[in-house]
This record gives sequence, structure tokens and C-alpha cells, in this order.
Amino acid sequence: MGGGVIAIRPFADDASDDAVLAGNTICYGATGGRLFVAGRVGERFCVRNSGAVAVVEGAGDHFCEYMTGGIAVAMGPVGWNAGAGMTGGVAYVTEWRQLNADSVTVREVPAEDAAELRALVEEHHRRTGSPRAAAMLAGWEHSVKTFRQMVPVAAVPAQAAPEPAPVAEGRETAARP
Repeated sequence: MGGGVIAIRPFADDASDDAVLAGNTICYGATGGRLFVAGRVGERFCVRNSGAVAVVEGAGDHFCEYMTGGIAVAMGPVGWNAGAGMTGGVAYVTEWRQLNADSVTVREVPAEDAAELRALVEEHHRRTGSPRAAAMLAGWEHSVKTFRQMVPVAAVPAQAAPEPAPVAEGRETAARP
């Protein structure tokens, strides 16, 4: 993907609230464009993304692996090995099974980035009619607190202590050796 906009939503009569709407390796090597999926996607989402903006409602394993640029938003759970080898760009996640702690860290969404995240959720809602996005926007003050910004370890200044990795229902992280 090098440009344009793709919006994917379920059929109007689809009653599933957790549909998988797209497969594996979406936005692999993307250099630009925008993608909005009102459902989950498969494994290796945004691998080697260097410039695309993508918003989904969940993803499989290896989310944002080797990502060098762009923005990825997951408004639902992502699988194992999120952010492995990620050296650039930014991702926003609400739930994860395991982060690759050698490559990435998570922190609260910085105030200066919260408006951009909200704008992406708003665009996702406009383009897909996502009920999940509508619910998040209706209670944005709470919703923004459920997101974490995932960034490469190298992007975090040495003097800043990263947020401790949460270990709670739906949020597990890999222990550093």
C-alpha cells in the first residue's frame, strides 16, 4: 500500500460484534495510505510499515513487527510478539497478549498525542460506522485512558522511566531476561 484510503466494514446484516474482516500480512511494507477495518485482522499486521496509517479493532500475532514508521491503532486485543523489531512509528493498543520487551515499551498516551488518537478513532467511525468506535468516542475521557502508546525502546529518552508493564486480565507482557 502506497497511498489511497481503504475502509472495510461488515455487511449490514452481520450480527457479529467481533468479526475477522481481513487476513494476514495486511499493510506489509506499506509506505503510505490509510486503512480502516471495523473488525479484527489476522497475523503480521503492519509488518515493515514505514508510512501507512491503519486502524483496526484487533489483530493476531506479530502486530507491528519490524515497523519503521507510520501509525497503527488496535481498538481491541492483539496477540503475541507485538512490536518485535519495531524501530520507528507509533502504535496505540488497548489489550495485548505479549509485547516484545526487547524492542518496545508502552506508556500512557502523552497529552500531546491524545488529539491525534481521537481524530483517528473519529475517522475510523466516519469511514466504517464502527459501533466500537462510537462507544469509545461517547466516553472518550475513559477510553483514552484504556489505550497505551507502544513505541520503540530506543525512542524513549534514557532519563524517562517507562510505564511498568501491566500484568492484568487481557494485558500480559514478556518478562525481560
